[in-house]
Order: sequence, then C-alpha cells, then structure tokens
Amino acid sequence: MINKLKEKFLYFDGAMGTMLQKSGLNIGELPEELNILKPEVIYNIHKEYLNAGANIISANTFGANKLKLNNSSYTVEEIIIAGIEVAKKSIDGLENKYVALDIGPTGTLLSPLGTLSFEDAYDIFKEQVIAGVKARADIILIETMTDLYELKAAVLAAKENSNLPVFCTMSFQDNGRTFTGTDIAAFVSVAEGLGVDVIGVNCSLGPKQLQSIVDELIKYSSTPIMVQANAGLPKYNNNITYYDISPEEYSHEINKMANKGVSIFGGCCGTTPEYIKSIIATLDELKPLELTKKHFTTTTSSSKTVFLGDEVKIIGERINPTGKKRLKEALRENNLDYVIREAIAQQDTGSDILDINVGLPDIDEKEMMKKVISEVQSVVSLPLQIDSSNVEVIETAARIYNGKPIINSVNGKKESLEQILPIVKKYGTLVVALTLNEEGIPKTAKKRLEIASNIINTAKSYGISEENILIDPLVLTASAEQENVMETLKAIPLIKKKYNVKIVLGTSNVSFGLPNRKLLNTTYLAMALSLGLDAPITDSTNEALLDVIRSYKVLANQDIDSKDYIRTYGNVTTENTFVTSNSDLKEIIIRGLKDEAKKVSLELLKKYNSIEIINKYMIPALDIVGGKYEQQEIFLPQLIRSAETSKVVFESIKEKLANEGNDFVDNKKILLATVKGDIHDIGKNIVKLILENYGYKIIDLGKDVDIEKIVETIHNENIHLVGLSALMTTTVKNMEYTIKAIKENSPQIKIMVGGAVLTPDYASKIGADYYSKDAREAVNIAKKIFEN
Repeated sequence: MINKLKEKFLYFDGAMGTMLQKSGLNIGELPEELNILKPEVIYNIHKEYLNAGANIISANTFGANKLKLNNSSYTVEEIIIAGIEVAKKSIDGLENKYVALDIGPTGTLLSPLGTLSFEDAYDIFKEQVIAGVKARADIILIETMTDLYELKAAVLAAKENSNLPVFCTMSFQDNGRTFTGTDIAAFVSVAEGLGVDVIGVNCSLGPKQLQSIVDELIKYSSTPIMVQANAGLPKYNNNITYYDISPEEYSHEINKMANKGVSIFGGCCGTTPEYIKSIIATLDELKPLELTKKHFTTTTSSSKTVFLGDEVKIIGERINPTGKKRLKEALRENNLDYVIREAIAQQDTGSDILDINVGLPDIDEKEMMKKVISEVQSVVSLPLQIDSSNVEVIETAARIYNGKPIINSVNGKKESLEQILPIVKKYGTLVVALTLNEEGIPKTAKKRLEIASNIINTAKSYGISEENILIDPLVLTASAEQENVMETLKAIPLIKKKYNVKIVLGTSNVSFGLPNRKLLNTTYLAMALSLGLDAPITDSTNEALLDVIRSYKVLANQDIDSKDYIRTYGNVTTENTFVTSNSDLKEIIIRGLKDEAKKVSLELLKKYNSIEIINKYMIPALDIVGGKYEQQEIFLPQLIRSAETSKVVFESIKEKLANEGNDFVDNKKILLATVKGDIHDIGKNIVKLILENYGYKIIDLGKDVDIEKIVETIHNENIHLVGLSALMTTTVKNMEYTIKAIKENSPQIKIMVGGAVLTPDYASKIGADYYSKDAREAVNIAKKIFEN
C-alpha cells in the first residue's frame, strides 16, 4: 500500500461523527455501540465514502477502549470486531480498498500529568490492537493524539502486537503545538524513531489554518505525510452547527498541501463524502511528490527539541553520583527534590540536555531511574540522556521516557553492540558510542576512527542511521597519559570527515590529578570546540567553562550578532531566576518543588495567617506560572507541577486550621462538568486543578453529566459560575441544551465553556457568557466574576 504512494495519492474517508449526527445519533448514545446495535447505519456511511472514492475506511472504533466503554454492555473486543466486520463488508468485492482499525486517545491524561500510568495506557491500546488483528484490519490508524506520551504507548502497543502498517496523527493548535505542548519537530522525531509508516495531523483546525503546520512536517519528516483537516472552524446559526468552508475551498487548500509533499488525505470534523469527492477530483492530474530524506540529529522531551550540529549544545553532567557525596546521600534518602534542584540549576545556567545517572551499588537503580526521569521531566523541559551501565535500566528508561532520549552508551565490544543497539533501534533514540573495545581505549586517533567505523557500520545493520549516533572519542587524563591526550582531539576531524555523526566529550576528565583544573579544562574545551566538538558533557554551573563556550559561539558565527554574548557580558541587568533559597515559597511553587512546599508553608504559618500566605505567595507565584504558560516559556507538565505544589501548600493550610478547630471557608463556588454524552474530561480536570489553587471551591460533577443534575446542583449549592466542556462534535450540541436549561432555571448564573471543538463565536452563539481556551483563561474569567 505504501509503495503505491509513488504513483497515486491515498484517500481516507471523512468524519464519522458528523455523519452519525446526520443519521440521528441520540444524546448519550455511544457511537461505537452502533457497530452492534445498528450496523446498517455504519455500513451505509462507509459506502457513501467508498462511492466518493476513498481508498481507506476507518472502522467505527475511535473510542472503543475499556475506559470509554466502561458502562457499555459490550466488551472492547466485541465492539472492535463488529466495527471491522462492518467496514470489511462495505469493501467486499472492491479492489484496492482497505480497513483501518481506528484508535483515538483514551480520554485520560497519563502520569505524571494525570492518573493513568504509561503501562496501563499501553495495556488499553494493546487490547484494541489484538482485537483489530483478530478481526483482520489492514491498517492501524492512531489519531487525534495531543499527548506525545500517550502516542508512544499506542505506537508501542501496535508495533509489539501486530505486523500491520501504523499510521499516526496528532492534533495541533494554531500556535503549532499540541494541547500538552508538543511541537512538530518533537512529534516527528519520536514517531519516526518508533518506526511508524505514516505521520500526520488531523482535527482541531481547517486546512487553511494547518498550512504552516504542514510546512513544518515537510521540513522535518522523511516519512509519508497524511492530513485529515476539519471542514474549517465550527459555526452556529439558526440552531444548526456547521463548518465554515465548502468542499471546493477545502480541496483548494488540499491541493496546496499535495504540491508541498503530502500524499495521503482524508477528512475530520465536519467533512462529508462531498469533501472527499472534491479532494479526489482536485488531485486527479497530480502525482505524489517523493519526500527527501532528512538528516537531523535531534533529541527531545515532550515539549522541546534540541538539534545537534548547528551550534554547540551543553549536556549537563551534574546528575551523576560519581564523586558527589551530597547527590549520593540524596539518592539513598530518596530525596528527589535535591535531584530536581540540580536539574533546574543546570537548565537555568544553559544546559541543553541533562545526563541522568543514578547508579549506586546500594539502591534499586531501575526504580530510581524511573522515578528521577518522571520527576525531572515534570519540572524541566530539557531532553535527557539516560546514563547507565545496566542494560535492563537502559531499556526500562528508554521505554518510559517521554520523548526521544539519548542512550549513554554503547561501545565497540561485541556484547555491548548486541545488547544496546536493538534498544536504540526499537525506541528510536540517539546513542553515545564510546571508542573502546575488548582491547580497551586505543592510544591513537586512527584506532579510535576504526572503532567508530565498526560501531557505525554495525548500527547501520540494525537500521540505525548515522545521524542518530554521537561518537565519544574518550578523553584521557593528562596526569596519567599525557603523551596521548591530543589523540582524542585528533580523532574528532577524522571521524567527522568520514561520517555524518556528532561528537560528544566529557572534557573535564582531562584534568584529574592536576592542580588548577579550571585552566586545563577551559583550554582543552576550547581546543576540542575548534576541532568540531558538538556537545561537551560538562557542568553548566561552572562559569569558566560557559565563558569558553559563549566566546567560541561568537567566533564560530553560531551566536548570531553576538546576542547571547552581549546579553551575558554587556551592561544588561538580567533577572536571576536561580533558586537561591530553600524557604522562598513563591519560587518553590514556580519551580514545582512539592517535597519542600509543605515544610516551608508550615514554617510560614507560624508568622502569617492563611490569607496572607495565599495572597503573598501562592497567587503571585501562580500568576507568574500562568504568564509563562501563556508565553510558551513553560508547557502543560510544568503548569500542572506548579499547581500540584500549590495544592500541597493549600492542604497544609487546611490541616493547620483543622488542628486549631477551624475550617477553611470559601464561598466562591464554581461548578464544572463535561456535558452529557462526552467522556473526555482532561481539559476540565486541568481547569479544576488550577482554579482550586486560586482558592475557588470546585463542585466537580465529572463527565457525561445529565442536564438535570447540573441544574439541580446549581440550585442546591448556591453556585455563581459554571464551567462546561465538550471535546467531540457529536456532543457539543448537548452543551447548547445544557446552557439553555441553566439559563431557564437560574438566569443570573454565568457560564464559561471550553473544548477542542469550540470557538469564541460558537460559544457566544449557543448562549455561553464566556469562552475559555485554557485553564489560565478560566482563572481570568473567575476573577472577573467574583471580583464584581
């Protein structure tokens, strides 16, 4: 099927939800149950899309997972098999038609953002994949993902439990990031690394708004690209929801995408067979463009992509217990706040990537590595380098890591190559390759090149390309092997001349055993940089080393217009954001140091009352965090981490008041609910967390909530503000009914709404008082309501 892309475009169908609404889907009805209850309805929809020219039919299985089917009479397997069978029946007798097992998000955030573990998410997707394979699906389509971590769990489940082609798409906002903060480059790096067959975007925006995102996909992807855009943006008029562009306007934008290099098209919310027919007619005379192979060397977290090669990048080395007594104690005492502080300090002082090594003989390294990765990834956005000599630790860490990590390391020994390279290939990581083998560290540059060549060629036999390999030619100490110190540096240009690999070095090793180490380290670092070192593994809190790197970047034309250099050394006063005090509660909340929050807040409660602490520390800190989130300086993981830290402070206040026989009283009540028929409550739960930390009392009715229950609770709880959410086009109509019922019974109540399918205009048209695009905006609305 993929090979046919050289000759022809592939066409998916359009929106199942839109077609089901036209078919009279009832409020609260699970669309996937129709596979069993009304298969003829699903069959007819498939047929309409096939008649329009679609090659690939998505089975009606988008929400067929055990979380969403929790209240269904049918099992996941029953729903999926029925859905695939209906789709298969629709293509029976037709040539070159295929059925995709459609897998959407679970509807629950993964830990640490939410409560669902990575392993549980994997098991949920695995159940779907096994059922799809059993029903003889032709393709697995993983779509509408907004969380890179969830995408990884789904792709691993698909790859490990089937041999089917895997197509995957994420949904991006108009700022070029997903809801949880993932950018295009990170998505491409991770998805390609995991070996998906097709990569793309769907939902959230119309084709016109997706053009810039498609440009980014073309720039970074070597994998065939698919697009399933909405039919524009949702509008509301005369009691009817519609999307604002015609099939002709839609296909006009698709034509532009085809001329850029997109080769697979379909439709999402609002699209019908007319849109698919129009796309096919528009592209009739065109042939797909062949994407060029890209050669970026990238490592990512979920929200940050670091490109190696264009300029010097620093790999922070401080989270490594070797020679660090305090870090050893912290790891043994499970004091992760100390580790987090080390991570923050390195991020603040210019590290681009953090090395994580927690190997100590008297701790469970595997469990500690999992904890540290999870905690560090929830506080800082930098990519991580997994550093261990234990193969099991490396594989476990590579599996649960959110993004594309670096594995440190493989070497030229046969055993190391056979153990590490399969992990690198499976999880799509970068790998540090040490130029040593069974004979030890070679004395000459030429021998280092030979070992590097062996590692690179062996890696290629596993399907690992050169750009995913970082060679470390290994620094020798001048005190012990002075005559060979320069051989390491000589090896750098030899290796880079022959291969498209990047060079890393732990340069500070050169000075062990000698006085005035700073002088040797800075001199050696400057020499290595001038010969082509791409990423020193070093201490970014060491100003002398940073001085060398900054000055080198000016002289090598990497710091364009010397902006960073001038900012650092010119007469510019910059705010010091480094955490300088263990007792600064505001900084603790901003940084997300949960373990310290309770201790410090209890100390402050000896001097201040609860309101003073809230107003002096919590609210200002959350305002700063919210501002950083709006400016995209931080993303959802850091926002939630700060909110959770603030929650710890709140609990301390409540605990103290309770011990004194008092209660925390707050009359600012807000009711939150996901409307009837919609079981996606991720956005609602984030809004709840943030609002609670601003001191509002939240009455959370959960998801799939009856209109009558919302109306009744407003009356009984003396509610002032209501927040409603909906994610799906099939349920957004229920939001309008809910608003109407609330206004009829409690006309004084203010209502804010949010959700992926809503716009400010749509919110206004259905009677909402406010549209909230995110949790930060919800806080602003609440302030406005309660301050008036």
